[in-house]
Amino acid sequence: MTGLLEQLLSTPAWLVLLVVFALPALESSAFLGFIFPGETAVLLGGVAASQGQVPLPAVVLAGVGGAILGDAVGYVVGRRWGRRILGSTLGRFTNASHLERAERALIRRGGWAVFIGRFTVALRVMIPGLAGMARMPYRRFLRANVAGGAAWGALIATAGYLAGNSWHTAERYVTGAGVALTGAVVALIVGRRIIGRLTRPRRAKTEERDRSATGRGAMLRVACTPDHPASRLS
Repeated sequence: MTGLLEQLLSTPAWLVLLVVFALPALESSAFLGFIFPGETAVLLGGVAASQGQVPLPAVVLAGVGGAILGDAVGYVVGRRWGRRILGSTLGRFTNASHLERAERALIRRGGWAVFIGRFTVALRVMIPGLAGMARMPYRRFLRANVAGGAAWGALIATAGYLAGNSWHTAERYVTGAGVALTGAVVALIVGRRIIGRLTRPRRAKTEERDRSATGRGAMLRVACTPDHPASRLS
């Protein structure tokens, strides 16, 4: 990676920005993220900005634009050809556990899965296509895509800028933070499901008591009406 950074620092500014844009764009649209994560390109772009080679805002815009465009293309590819791709030779390179994990996150959280998935490589590559395959409404996907891409691009580029020559450390922290964030979200989902299962019988009993009380109240009101036989007997 050090050699790659040296090459990047010796290239024209426009080419640096092109790389920062292209790799995130190809990450989920062409599944390049399994080979070369887009966050590495954006991180190195931030390092180049710290050396004065390119402006930091330009790096952020390039990274954000590439991330949003790449996920949008990934959504369309998944919607139109997702099942066919999974059944092809290319689908054999897909990690089944990553696929199942992304599907579970998407089913449970929808738009939040798209946003949170942006910060973890495995989910980032898989979720846009799976969202298309699942026919998630595009507006919902787009909102989450734009929010996630903007937050991710700004965070990674700024981390590279602040780290400078210590970008290896920043990369480890960014990767660790993404894993921790995903773990926290999974723990939250599991915790809510457990709490829901524990409180469900109690809620059912409360609802049953409320229905019984409502039924008794209705019967009393009917019995007290002037035309009711019980009312006339009294």
